[in-house]
Amino acid sequence: MTVPPVSSAPSASAYRFLLSRQWLVLTLVALLLIPGMVRLGFWQLHRHEDRVARNELVAESLAADPVPVGKLAAPGRGPAGADRYRRVTATGVYDTGGETVVRQRTGGDGRSIGYHVLTPLVREDGTAVLVNRGWIPAGEDLTKFPEVPAPPSGEVTVTGRLMADEKAGSGVKDKRGLPPRQVMLIDSARMAEELDRPVLGGYVALEETSPEPSAEQPERLPEPDHSGIGPHLAYAFQWWLFAAAVPVGWVVLVRRERRDRLARDLGAQAAADGRTDERADGEAAVGRSAVPAPSAAQTADRPAD
Repeated sequence: MTVPPVSSAPSASAYRFLLSRQWLVLTLVALLLIPGMVRLGFWQLHRHEDRVARNELVAESLAADPVPVGKLAAPGRGPAGADRYRRVTATGVYDTGGETVVRQRTGGDGRSIGYHVLTPLVREDGTAVLVNRGWIPAGEDLTKFPEVPAPPSGEVTVTGRLMADEKAGSGVKDKRGLPPRQVMLIDSARMAEELDRPVLGGYVALEETSPEPSAEQPERLPEPDHSGIGPHLAYAFQWWLFAAAVPVGWVVLVRRERRDRLARDLGAQAAADGRTDERADGEAAVGRSAVPAPSAAQTADRPAD
């Protein structure tokens, strides 16, 4: 028996499996993944743009001539966004009694853990500006105030980068109950309460001191990196490629499912046709065996040719 050829043209019934619960869920997940991945790509793109803008801001601020710190900050008010990293100057006398160390800070080698030394510089008008004089290694006993190199005595003029107050959530957690004169974050408002005097918002990362100190000083902080752009742009393209791959993968799965179902249907049809042919052959054999064969007497009675 010849099996009629099956048309390769797609039909609505061939894709009826798409209405099953499994395929409805799979299709819904695919539809949700596409806009989600597109949004993640744009999120990474915006992070890349923010990084580029920050690099430009840092480069311009470091290249600009220093200005008095009072022009960019005031008690209770830190630098504006465009004024971050600007080089500023301040003149006053260091208040070693209000000196504080900032815990869990990395040294210039990127591995050693120690402290940043934060010393108030009291200006002529009685206000103070926090000066981050640099990094020192941690001692053996973290519960005690470390040995800190003394700052220059008398009136000094410092030059450095104006930075905003630090906030929790940037890789460092704020903790209470620390040993005296130790903090986790640089917060000018909190320091104003402890010093009982007005403190300019933000702090100055020290670059130069005039006159230069003769004694050993903390390791000064390096300039913020403003050359690297990070992997955000590459991540953005990856997310968009993933979003484009979802519908392609969905089509591939649909075609494979249709092909597998068609193969199963053809196999089942061939098996059914085989059983039908066997039954027909059996019935024909039974019919032939039901006809009686001629007897010897009947054969003898026949006239000879």
